[in-house]
Parts: sequence; structure tokens; C-alpha cells
Amino acid sequence: MTTWHDVIGGEKEKEYFHAVRSFEQSERNHHKVFPAAENVFKALELTPFDNVKVVILGQDPYHGDGQAHGLSFSVQKGIALPPSLLNIYKELESDLGIPVAKSGDLTAWAKQGVLLLNTVLTVRAHEANSHRGQGWETFTDAVITSLNQSDHPIVFVLWGKPAQSKEKLITNPNHLILKAPHPSPLSSYRGFFGSKPFSQINTFLEKTGQQPIDWRVE
Repeated sequence: MTTWHDVIGGEKEKEYFHAVRSFEQSERNHHKVFPAAENVFKALELTPFDNVKVVILGQDPYHGDGQAHGLSFSVQKGIALPPSLLNIYKELESDLGIPVAKSGDLTAWAKQGVLLLNTVLTVRAHEANSHRGQGWETFTDAVITSLNQSDHPIVFVLWGKPAQSKEKLITNPNHLILKAPHPSPLSSYRGFFGSKPFSQINTFLEKTGQQPIDWRVE
């Protein structure tokens, strides 16, 4: 069995990683930072390396109180659905007929092999993208590169330009790349709606001998 530690453990010894963790700690000392410290690597904890079937790349954590818990696009139970997630649910309903869920907690997806990875893993409260360019991108690029090298077929879902900038890291012909505009209200009508990612993912998984994802969260 291959673990995340086996493939990216060495990153934690590198200078950039020490620098970003020091930056994060300094931010936590002076500001509110999301997600909570124990949830920064939650995506990797819930979806072990060998279990990854799908990667859904987000940008950075939600910056509103109580929202972020370490999974891209997901919010903690009891929190109102953010607009992007609501649009994801609307597309899921249109694609597979699964009604829009009340809960925005995507843990059920993560436990089935959907790696919900943000390219930046922390954010200062109420300041979107405030931890960009501090080193997290180098770490998450290493995560994507390690998955690219896996012979196990994986679907990479790239919504929006920041996620699509990572396409150059995905060179292995075993994998499938699905691209669409970001599900945010600003861009969802430019081609996110109608892109049918969920049925495409399950078709690919079944074609490659894998169990499809049950996309219901409740």
C-alpha cells in the first residue's frame, strides 16, 4: 500500500514547506485563519493516496466564519450552501437527477475516493486568496504530480482558470481531464452548466474497472 507519506513526505523537509508553515503560524497568532489547524490536510487524510479516483481542484478555502473544513467546495454541516456549491448541486441534479442537498459537507465524496484539493490550503478570515504565493502551491503541485505518476486511472476535474493552470502537470495518458468554467455565479453560465461532469466521471470509472461514485451527500 502506498501512502501520502511515501509519495510526498519529503516535501515536509523542504525549505519552502517550513516557510509556509511558519507563515501560517504567524498568521494564526495575529489573525483568524481558516480552516482550523487540525483540518489543513483534511483532504489527504480522508482520501488516502491509493484510494484516489477523482481530483476536484479548488482555489483556496472559504474565508467566511465556520465554512471551511479542509475540503475544496465543501462547508461544514449546518452552514448555508455557498453559491459555487449550490451551482455544483444544480449541475448534479441536471446531470444525474440527484436533488439539491441541504448539507454542503462533501465528506461522503472524499471517503469514496474524491480528493477535494484546494491549491492553497489556508486563508485569512474574510480575505479571499490572502495566502496565495506563500508556498502552498508548491506543495499541492507535488500532490498532483504524485497522482499523475500513478498508473491507476484518475479523473482530474479542472473548473476555472486557476485549476486549469495545473493541466500541464497531468501528462499521464491513463488519466482523464475534465475542464469547464468555474461554478461560481460569475462564470457558471459560460459552460459549467450542461458540462455533465458527474456522469462523465462515473462512465470513465466503470470503463476502467472501478466503482462509480455515489454523488449523494445525504
